[in-house]
Amino acid sequence: MEQLTRNAYGKINLGLDVLGVLPNGYHQVKMIMQTVDLHDEVTVTLVDATGITMDVTLEESSAVLEADENNLCVKAAKCLLSDANRTDVGVHISLIKRIPIAAGMAGGSTDAAAVFCGLNELLQLGYSQEELMKLAVTIGADVPYCIMGGTALSEGIGEELTKLSDAPAWTVLIGKPPIDVSTKYVYEHLDMAQNVIHPDIDGLQQALADGDLDRSADLMGNVLAQVTEPAYPVITEIKELMKQEGARVAMMTGSGPTVFGIFSKEAEARQAEAVLRASGLCQQVHVTRLTKGEGARE
Repeated sequence: MEQLTRNAYGKINLGLDVLGVLPNGYHQVKMIMQTVDLHDEVTVTLVDATGITMDVTLEESSAVLEADENNLCVKAAKCLLSDANRTDVGVHISLIKRIPIAAGMAGGSTDAAAVFCGLNELLQLGYSQEELMKLAVTIGADVPYCIMGGTALSEGIGEELTKLSDAPAWTVLIGKPPIDVSTKYVYEHLDMAQNVIHPDIDGLQQALADGDLDRSADLMGNVLAQVTEPAYPVITEIKELMKQEGARVAMMTGSGPTVFGIFSKEAEARQAEAVLRASGLCQQVHVTRLTKGEGARE
């Protein structure tokens, strides 16, 4: 086989807490990560010429995404080929991009995860999932999670992962406003904030395991929103609109600016999607669902 295509699934944070700053300057986090069905498509092709090339197709965004050595897909391919001592191999990567860019949904990390898994299978390198995850952390803290997929507890700087019981396949509405948020800015200002409210990650973990949407919604929270939302009021506007249209909970994922809302019925999410598109608040809007997100490994 000379070519493989993998789905690269986006993620949202059902819960995100920051516990403090480590001596090395990194932030210690405690998060519940969750895959959603919204995905990019990554095709890895073996070519005659040595080296790594890439092309990108953006389906629903006017953003610019460079297909060069700074792209995480290229970094993933170089990392795996170097570790496997297969630098003689030529690879071309084609990416169809649907996940919002720079949006707190691990879009770049999940594409890199698909490259790790696709190349491993295509070249029959024999790496286990655990070995791929250990290698992947060298290019990004979220990449190991994206290889794992599904529902997971993330600790440390994000690299300590514990697989959790799969969350129910609840319907999710995604809204990405036309702004970019600096993750560095958010974390720096969180450090200076007073009276920070921390979400109950342990309680949320149990509520998800029980499949209890009402209790899960009450416990979901993102500590970073206390910095990002005051700086970017459009995030709050999107949240409130989703709630008005029936979302059981609406909150920011990652450091922002993307907002997701969870609905008990898909029909309600579809109606809210139309309202959100008409509002002009968002650059990208998608209806999706929580999923196991195993496409990177299939």
